[in-house]
Amino acid sequence: MTTPVIGRRWTNWGGNQQSLATDVLTPGTVDELAAQVKEASTSGRRIKAVGSGHSFTSIAVADDQRLFLHRLAGLISIDGPLVTVQAGMQLATLNAVLAEHGLAMPNLGDIDQQTVAGAISTGTHGTGIKYSTIASCVEAVKLVTGAGEVLTIGKDDPLLNAARVGLGALGVLVEVTLRCVEAFTLLAEETPMALADVLAGIDDWIPAHDHVEFYWYPYTDRAQLKINDRVPANDRPLSKFRGWMDDEFLSNTVFQAVMRLGKALPGTVPTISAVAARALTARTYTERSDRVFCTPRRVHFTEMEYEIPRAALPEVIEALPRVIGELPFKVQFPVEVRFTGPDDIWLSHGYGRESAYVAVHQFTGVEYEPYFRAVEAVCRPLGGRPHWGKLHYRSADDLRPVYEKFDDFVAVRDRLDPARVFTNDYLDRVLG
Repeated sequence: MTTPVIGRRWTNWGGNQQSLATDVLTPGTVDELAAQVKEASTSGRRIKAVGSGHSFTSIAVADDQRLFLHRLAGLISIDGPLVTVQAGMQLATLNAVLAEHGLAMPNLGDIDQQTVAGAISTGTHGTGIKYSTIASCVEAVKLVTGAGEVLTIGKDDPLLNAARVGLGALGVLVEVTLRCVEAFTLLAEETPMALADVLAGIDDWIPAHDHVEFYWYPYTDRAQLKINDRVPANDRPLSKFRGWMDDEFLSNTVFQAVMRLGKALPGTVPTISAVAARALTARTYTERSDRVFCTPRRVHFTEMEYEIPRAALPEVIEALPRVIGELPFKVQFPVEVRFTGPDDIWLSHGYGRESAYVAVHQFTGVEYEPYFRAVEAVCRPLGGRPHWGKLHYRSADDLRPVYEKFDDFVAVRDRLDPARVFTNDYLDRVLG
């Protein structure tokens, strides 16, 4: 696991959130953590747990005590498909541990640097209509409440549907039990095509394949369709050179240079986007599941992602060229679209419905707020729910109507953290 930079000063991965903590906590045992939380509760102080810093919101900003869980990051047990790990473990480490034992996560997002606690608490997800967020794999959790008590919440406890996507508001997760699956291989097919053709076929592809997503390149009519399906054998692996060329050199080194050029010379961005879209080549390969789901991301960015009812996607996609065309600056990143099925986790973006996720990005250091606000203005009237770890401008008053169990979640928060030991400005805004 990558050890975080431990210090009072902290900056998130995207570079858009910073804070200066009064103290830094690095407990090595659950008992030590519980004592620290109990002390904070009795003295009126606050504690904010920080994972890998991959949230773009201020959800992990700590102005009092910052808590790192990198010393609570080990494997606890494996019992068939049930795997219990300490919550500070990174997803990359989890994937390696599972592979060693012939297991895998059934679905993942495209970044594996988050901690288990951070990924499930913010609703991290991949794509696939038969799947929902990573948190839907959680069978039990152990957390330290605002009173410093250690609480285990099992599968049959109704509190689990609050704790699985808990935003860090209910307690500090210290252990997570995940229901995994047998290790599997994916066949990945990546196809450049016209956006109109993607939209014409997407409703057929989504139910016919395990995992479907696409990227649209602004200022063009071009897109890239990505389909992943489970297959019995890893018999079409990429060569090491092709893998390095695509995923390291082109997707990181060259892309970084292109982003810097576009930042320095904004007028070149539409031409760059058109050239990049036309330069895409199809590729088909097989590989271990997590190595297909997750790719290296060394080009830093800021991001907003909105969940909308799947049926509303055409309206959003139709609006995006107008939104981007009216901006006073250029958009360098493609727009990413993914799909998930419904779940019953109270603050899951996909609660109760099939979802489309629309993610918009900007290169770190480039203006983003007018773009993100304009996309939010398109998605919000459609019942859109913002990703908890991605930038958005919503508050408790306008989030409550789109989450049926919002007040139930707040009631659990009142019970587990009545003194608001774990709050910060972000949680005050989105939960009240």
